[in-house]
Amino acid sequence: MDLLSIKDPSFLKRMSNQELEALSQEIREFLIQKLSVTGGHIGPNLGVVELTLALHKCFDSPKDKLIWDVGHQSYVHKILTGRACEFDTLRQYKGLCGFPKRGESEHDVWETGHSSTSLSAAMGMAIARDLKKEKSFVVPVIGDGALTGGMALEALNHIGHEKKNMIVVLNDNEMSIAPNVGALHNILGQLRTAGKYQWVKDELEVLLKKVPAVGGKLAATAERIKDSLKYLVVSGMFFEELGFTYLGPIDGHNFDNLFESLQYAKKTDGPVLLHVITKKGKGFRPAESDKIGTWHGTGPYKMDTGAFVKPSKKQPPAWSSMVSETVRKLARNDNRIVAITPAMPVGSKLEGFASEFPDRMFDVGIAEQHAATVAAGLATQNMKPFLAIYSTFLQRAYDQVLHDICRQNLNVFIGIDRAGLVGADGETHQGVFDIAFLRPMPNMVLMMPKDENEGQHMVYTALNYNDGPIAMRFPRGNGLGVEMDEAFHNIPIGTWETLKEGSDAVILTFGTTIPMAMEAAQKLEKQGLSISVVNARFIKPLDETMLTELLDKGIPILTIEEAVLQGGFGSAILEFAGSKGFHGALIDRMGIPDQFIEHGDVNSLLEEIGLTTEETIKRTSILANARKKQQRA
Repeated sequence: MDLLSIKDPSFLKRMSNQELEALSQEIREFLIQKLSVTGGHIGPNLGVVELTLALHKCFDSPKDKLIWDVGHQSYVHKILTGRACEFDTLRQYKGLCGFPKRGESEHDVWETGHSSTSLSAAMGMAIARDLKKEKSFVVPVIGDGALTGGMALEALNHIGHEKKNMIVVLNDNEMSIAPNVGALHNILGQLRTAGKYQWVKDELEVLLKKVPAVGGKLAATAERIKDSLKYLVVSGMFFEELGFTYLGPIDGHNFDNLFESLQYAKKTDGPVLLHVITKKGKGFRPAESDKIGTWHGTGPYKMDTGAFVKPSKKQPPAWSSMVSETVRKLARNDNRIVAITPAMPVGSKLEGFASEFPDRMFDVGIAEQHAATVAAGLATQNMKPFLAIYSTFLQRAYDQVLHDICRQNLNVFIGIDRAGLVGADGETHQGVFDIAFLRPMPNMVLMMPKDENEGQHMVYTALNYNDGPIAMRFPRGNGLGVEMDEAFHNIPIGTWETLKEGSDAVILTFGTTIPMAMEAAQKLEKQGLSISVVNARFIKPLDETMLTELLDKGIPILTIEEAVLQGGFGSAILEFAGSKGFHGALIDRMGIPDQFIEHGDVNSLLEEIGLTTEETIKRTSILANARKKQQRA
C-alpha cells in the first residue's frame, strides 16, 4: 500500500485482518527507514502499530476522541491521518511535530509532551460530550509508565467515581523510558500473568442466573460468589475496585484479540479499562531487545546494524555525564549524598551512580512532585539529596520546590538538566521557564556554569552548601571540551567573573550564550568599542557589589539569557537598578520572547528569535553609542 497516499483512516474499515497485518509490516518498515535519518521515538511507535490500526478501525476519529498520553507514540496515528508525506521533516525546523499537534490535524484532539495527562483530558471531554448530549467515544491511550504519575491516579479516582462512559486503553509494554518501578508496576505484572478475567466472570453470571430463585439467602450467596470472583481469578483487582470494568490482559499485536476486546468495551456501560500487552520496539531487533531505554528516542542510526550515527570527530562528555560523575566522585567520601530521579536514570546519566551506590539511588517513577518532596524529607534528616531533573519536568514540581524545599530552607541540590532550548522535542520540552519560576522563591540559589570545568566546581559547591536549596542549570548535549581541574574548589555564592574588560558597555550573561557574547565583544573591539563581558554565573543571588559598581559608573548593560525574558535574569537586573535608584541606567535585555518555541535545530530557533551574535553586536553598539552621546552632552 502507498502510505503517502493515505488521507484519513476511513479505508481501514474495509480491510481484512490479513491485509492489516501486511499494512503493519509496511508501517514498521517505513518508520525504521524514516527515523534512521531524522531520529525520533522509534521504540514506542513500533510497539503500537497494531493497536493504532485497531483503534482507527473500531472508532471514527475525530468524532471519537483518541487521546495519546505523552504523545511520543503517535507516529502511526500521524501516518493514518494523512501525514506520511511529511515524515522527512519529522522534528525538523518548520517540519512535522514529534508529538500530537492540534494545528496539524483535526485528528490530534489533545496536545501533550509530558506524561499522565490523557485521563484528565479525557474526563473533561467526556463531561463536555454528556453536557452537550452528544454520542461519541472517548478513548485515552496511556502507558504503564505514565500510569505511575500521580495525576493519572487522581483521574482514575474521579472517572471511577463519576462512572462516565470511557474506554481507557492501558498500553502495557513494561517500560516507560527506562524500566518501570513501583507497586503499581507490580500489580500490572500480576495482571499480565492472570489471563482473561472478564469473560470468566460473565460465564459465571450466566450460570448463576440458571439457579432457581429459592430465597434471598441463596441469591445473596450467589452475589457474593460473583463479586469475590475477581479475587479468585485475578490477584489484586486494582481497577475494578476503582470502578472500572477491567478487560484483559490481551495481546496488543493480535488483531482478533484487539477487535473482540474493543467491541466488547464499546458495548459496556461506564468506564472500561482495556489492558493491552505490547512489545516496545517490535519488528526492529535492536529496539526490541533494549532493556534500559536506549531505543526509546534516538538520533539517526544505521538500519542494517542499528548502530547510532556518530559525529565525525570525538565529542566531549555530555553535560549530564559530567554532573552525575562529579556527584558520584563526591559520594565516595560522603555517605549522606543520595541521588533521586523521576524516571530518567538514563537521560540523567545516573547508571554509574546506581551501580556503585544502589542503596543511595532512587528512581521514583514518573512522579516529579513526589521526587522533590522525597528530597526535602531526606534533607530534614541531614542527608544531601541530589535531585536530577529536566527543566521541563521541574515545572511539574513547582509547588513542592516552593512549599516543601524553599519554605523550609532545606539543603537540596537540584540539577536542572536540558536548561535552555533543546531542539527537536519542541515547545513541550524547551527548558526556558525555570529561571522565571525559581527566581522569586525565597532561599533559592540559582547558578549556571560557563563550561564543564566550572560546572564540576559548582556541583562541589552545591553539595557543600548548608544554607538552603541550591540549583544548577546545565544544557542539553556535550560540553565544550575544556581542560578539567583535578581538585575541586568552592565558588563563592553570588560572585560573578569578568571574562573581558571594557569601558563602553558590558554584556552580562551565563552558560551557553557566553561564546556569543565574547564573539560580539571582539568584533565590536574592531569597530572601536570597548566591551566588557561578565560571566554572571549566579542568577540568584546577583553579584550586587559588581553590579552596583557598573551602575555607579553609568556603564550600559546588555543582559542575555537563553530563557524567557518575563521574570528572568534581565528582569532581576532591572529590578535591582530600580530599587537602588539607578532610574536612568541604560539597560537592554535579550532572551526568549513571550511565546512558545517550537521544534527544530537550535541554531535555527535562536536565529528566529534574535539570539544571535549579530543582534548582540547591534544592541551593544546602540547602548555604547547612547552613552557616548550622553557624555558629549
